[in-house]
Amino acid sequence: MKPGGDQLRNSGFSLLEALVAILVLTIGILSLLGVYAKGVSFAHMTQWDYIAQKKAEEAVETIFTARDTKLLTWSQIQNVTGVTGNDGGVFVDGPQPLLLPGPDGLVGTQNDQASAPDTVIIGPGPDKVLGTADDDVANLSSFMTRQIQIVPVPNEPNLRQITITIVYTTESLTRTHVLISYISSFA
Repeated sequence: MKPGGDQLRNSGFSLLEALVAILVLTIGILSLLGVYAKGVSFAHMTQWDYIAQKKAEEAVETIFTARDTKLLTWSQIQNVTGVTGNDGGVFVDGPQPLLLPGPDGLVGTQNDQASAPDTVIIGPGPDKVLGTADDDVANLSSFMTRQIQIVPVPNEPNLRQITITIVYTTESLTRTHVLISYISSFA
C-alpha cells in the first residue's frame, strides 16, 4: 500500500462524477420548466373557465327573469322541440354559438342576433387604459358554444331542470362547463 493513497482517492470529484451530477441537475431543471410551462397554460385557462361559468349563469338568470317578469309563460320555458316534439318552447335545441340576445333579451332563443357575436373585454389596448375603444376584445362565438336544455322533472308538473353546457376550445384543449339548475312555475 502506498503512503497517502487514501488521501488521493478522497481528495475530490472525478470528471465522471461531476458530469453525472450536471446531467441529473439538468434533467431536474428541464422537468421543472415543463411543469412551469403547463402551469402557466392552465393559469391562462382559468380566465376562460371563469367566462364560461359566467355565461352559463347569465343564461339561467335570463330564464328566471323571463319567468318573474311574465315575459314567458310556463309553457314557453322549454326547448323548441320540447318533450313531445314541438311544445311551443322558445329555447333553441343543441349547441349554439354565443350571440347577443335579440329583442326579448333572452340568450339561446331563435331571435338572437346572428350578426352580433357575444364578446368580452380581456384587457386594455395599446393605450393601456381599460374602457376605451382600443381594448382587447374576444369574440366568444368563434370558439364557445352554449347549449340550453330544459326538461321536465318526473312526477313534478311545476318543476323543470335547466342544464347549461358551455364548450370551448383554446390552446388545443377542449373544456366543458356544466351548470344545472331547477325552475318552478311559481315566481
